[in-house]
Amino acid sequence: MVTTDAGNGPVLGTPDDLPDGPRRRGRLVVHVVIGVLVAIVAGGWGYVMWSMTAGGSEAPAQVVMFEVEGPTRAEITFEVYKPDDRVAVCRIRALDVNHAEVGSKEVRIPAGEGSKQLKESLDTTGQATSVHVQYCNLV
Repeated sequence: MVTTDAGNGPVLGTPDDLPDGPRRRGRLVVHVVIGVLVAIVAGGWGYVMWSMTAGGSEAPAQVVMFEVEGPTRAEITFEVYKPDDRVAVCRIRALDVNHAEVGSKEVRIPAGEGSKQLKESLDTTGQATSVHVQYCNLV
């Protein structure tokens, strides 16, 4: 039980009753260090994202058509756009109804040929429902 009367003021006092704290110095240094760390992290993330795109060494590919010829075979016709003097390597994939890979093949397109339409057959381990070009990279 409280035996003293608090009076009209606050029990813990007012901000004027408290002693002055030490002056804070070096806030600019802290902000500069945080800014430098943020710039380093952002630059590192940008580099990672840039390197994931293969540094611009992709050759665009477009599927013209595909045909499933049975439970063990599929065929794809696709077009690759690449410079005449570069070799390209493309990976084609066949997927089943559950989107699991049932077949894949790498196709090498030699230098000296620019944009080219290709028709490739692909052996599968099960019934394919789609065939697509996973990637085409310049070598």
